[in-house]
Amino acid sequence: MNYIELSCELNPYHTESAEIIIAYLSRYEFESFSDELPFVKAWIPENLFTVEVQDFIKNIDLEGIELSFKHRLIKEQNWNETWEKNYFQPILIADKCIVRSTFHENTPKLKYEILIDPKMSFGTGHHETTSLMIEEILELDVQGKTILDMGCGTGILAILSAQKGAKNICAIDIDKWSYNNTLENLQLNSIKNVHVEQGNKNTIGSKFFNIIYANINKNVLLEDIPHYVAHIHHGGKLLLSGFYTQDYDDIHKIALESGLQLNNRREKNNWLMLSYFKVN
Repeated sequence: MNYIELSCELNPYHTESAEIIIAYLSRYEFESFSDELPFVKAWIPENLFTVEVQDFIKNIDLEGIELSFKHRLIKEQNWNETWEKNYFQPILIADKCIVRSTFHENTPKLKYEILIDPKMSFGTGHHETTSLMIEEILELDVQGKTILDMGCGTGILAILSAQKGAKNICAIDIDKWSYNNTLENLQLNSIKNVHVEQGNKNTIGSKFFNIIYANINKNVLLEDIPHYVAHIHHGGKLLLSGFYTQDYDDIHKIALESGLQLNNRREKNNWLMLSYFKVN
């Protein structure tokens, strides 16, 4: 799959303005973002970079900020090289877990080490939502548990759960690229107990889980949370991320209506992670 890399230069650059740009772009099917002074960069499958998306981008306007947009094509065969050279550096999370790729050397040895060759899948640990989910999972008791990683991206959350002793794990992503990338990363980490499927919430079928992870965008979560809850054992957990702190009221309302009780909340740079118990 080919991707479009969209670059937005902000003059002057402000973190708050960069977050607004990302929020605007999140309305469409952009899969990952990078906030690098003075740019915001975002990636979207080439076939989804439609005239509608391009017209929307042209009309983005921030008071007092000069915006300059440009885009380029990144072909499937050179994405790994592009990512390796420009974006993916080893990341340490909570002093317990290091996420690195096969081309990284001389990294510290920690209890949990996850190898990721990201290609274009979301989930290297660099984005706040992924690191927030990892921080929460590091504190969870997943030993012997059944887990669903919904919107698995690179498979990073499923891999960590397997390393922590989860019994059976299902990883689902609607994107074929992510499906294949998860399979590759499972092999890199010698993980055997993760079943990967390409699909959406309907792919869950009749299966039930002790814990479900869903690091997906707000609109998908608002629609799908009740479906996830229906597939969690009583007393199980649902971990949610992929949205901003200002989205809390909307997400929390659906969660409560679906029979959930808030257990924990983590924030980073205006991004939010919520952990819920199933009580009904």
